[in-house]
Amino acid sequence: MVDEKNGGRECPIEETMKIFAGKWKASILYHLREGECRFNELRRRIPGITQRMLTQQLRELERDGLVIRKSYDEIQPKVEYSLSEVTHSLDALFAAIELWGRTHAQVIAEARHDYDLQHKAELL
Repeated sequence: MVDEKNGGRECPIEETMKIFAGKWKASILYHLREGECRFNELRRRIPGITQRMLTQQLRELERDGLVIRKSYDEIQPKVEYSLSEVTHSLDALFAAIELWGRTHAQVIAEARHDYDLQHKAELL
């Protein structure tokens, strides 16, 4: 989407949201906030994610400079993932999003419930 106010460039919010697009990226970043983590540990922390999807999402986050992949050349290969400095600059944003989610979770759950009741016939 071209933004006329931005000299014909993409909207900065849209560009940023593209980086976080994907069902699992937010969860990956959330869990990496706790520190370095190996692949299988991340998989255990994120129920429902497949090995293939975790690999894909980690590669995209690494490509965008948000995640650092560190490979250790050992007899049993070891790979750890961590957040980059640029990702740490998002700490305040992540904290605000987390607070917003906790604060409004009940309202959103009620709205979804009401919507589903009103549109029950359409959902079947």
